[in-house]
Amino acid sequence: MEQLLKITTVPISIEFKVNDARLEYKRGTADLEISRNDGGLQIKSSPIRLNMDTFEARDSIRPASTSSLINSFAEKGRHAAYEATATFAQEGQILLSATLGDDALDQVIKQRNMVNTDYGLDFIPKAGPNINWSKPDLTIQYEMDKLNFDWKIDKTGFEFIPGDIEFTVTQRPEVLIEYVGDPLYVPPSANPNYTPTIDTEA
Repeated sequence: MEQLLKITTVPISIEFKVNDARLEYKRGTADLEISRNDGGLQIKSSPIRLNMDTFEARDSIRPASTSSLINSFAEKGRHAAYEATATFAQEGQILLSATLGDDALDQVIKQRNMVNTDYGLDFIPKAGPNINWSKPDLTIQYEMDKLNFDWKIDKTGFEFIPGDIEFTVTQRPEVLIEYVGDPLYVPPSANPNYTPTIDTEA
């Protein structure tokens, strides 16, 4: 009997790849960041300063304050009291030493009516102004630009990479069934090579 089916078995195909363990050297990297701080020039100048105090000069001409005016009046009153006391003492001495026939009252009146020819020469103002000054000042400050360097360095070292095994299936297992016989025709008379059979029993 002719074989009509052809059965083919395809086995599995596996590929092995072995990666050995290795020790790799890791090289470090270095990054540099540069920043800049701007400097500048600063100049500070203080000119000469003149301070003038004229209080004493003005006060010697005319009292410049209420307290000075009161002190001036008090001094004048004290001086007038001293002069009146001296005058009364002198007149009392004349009256005490008078004798009969002396005209003591006439002497006192003449003394009071005498014109005082004494005069004093004075200059005003009696005090000059108080003058002082501060020295000038010049300050120069210069600051140069600054560069800042920032290094960022990664550490170097060794890295261990373990080994591994890779499995790759290159061909899956399968079964191939192939029909190798002649084609079947239904009805059989459709076969071009069909030959009718003769019934001999008839």
